[in-house]
Amino acid sequence: MTWPQRKPAGLDASEKKSFGKGVFRKCDGCDETLPAEDFEVNFEVCPKCGKHHKLSADGWRELVLDDGKLDEWDAHLAPTDPLQFTDGKAYPDRIATAQKNAGAKEAIEIGRGHLDGRPIAWGSFLFAFMGGSMGSVVGEKITRLFERAVTERLPVVLLQASGGARMQEGILSLMQMAKTVGARERLRDAGLPFMSVLLHPTTGGVAASFALLGDVNIAEPKALIGFAGPRVIESTIRQTLPEGFQRSEFLLAHGMIDRICSRLEMKRELSVLLGHLGPQAHG
Repeated sequence: MTWPQRKPAGLDASEKKSFGKGVFRKCDGCDETLPAEDFEVNFEVCPKCGKHHKLSADGWRELVLDDGKLDEWDAHLAPTDPLQFTDGKAYPDRIATAQKNAGAKEAIEIGRGHLDGRPIAWGSFLFAFMGGSMGSVVGEKITRLFERAVTERLPVVLLQASGGARMQEGILSLMQMAKTVGARERLRDAGLPFMSVLLHPTTGGVAASFALLGDVNIAEPKALIGFAGPRVIESTIRQTLPEGFQRSEFLLAHGMIDRICSRLEMKRELSVLLGHLGPQAHG
């Protein structure tokens, strides 16, 4: 097959002045040092060993959506500080830093796009925003994603990469687990498919709520997927966990997910599945 490839963005003048800076990257899967452009054009998949490095939301849109276009919904929603939380740094200050780093108001984007001509409701976590943590706004946007998909009769494709519920919002973040699951069930009742794509990592309250409730749960290779991390579990039960515990391959072997799919095949995989599950309307 023909692999998708990105057009390299190129380096700015300041990077070119310093020899090697931004020109080469080392893969943490095979330890090979390769031109940075090789990763960029391959959607952050190592061309030597196939290691999947983190891909931005922009990259995912370019990879999966037709022409990379998304009609974004509810982009104006932003978090507040109802608990006046501080952990040495005020929560509003952490939010401001995250917004600057991620270039977004919150840790998820939602909207309407097309996949091989088929209209879909699209959601994608932004791990760069506080580790993709789920607070009140993220939960609200996921709920609205499912609800609007019901209204517009659209299948849902949701990409998860999250450390779980956002501690700075306390019980308000945990409430989003039940809220989003309720909205997901209304999508099921409407007979509309939900494709859940599990990226590295998908953990905590996100994994324990809607992330593993897809009609088809698809994971990238070697993604960490689970509630508590392996080190926490080992220290709690005082046992050594099996090798590869909570990785995609382990979960597939134990019936927790349905598919493992290379990022470079994800659009084709989703297109085939949506073709089987419907709805069939295009537009």
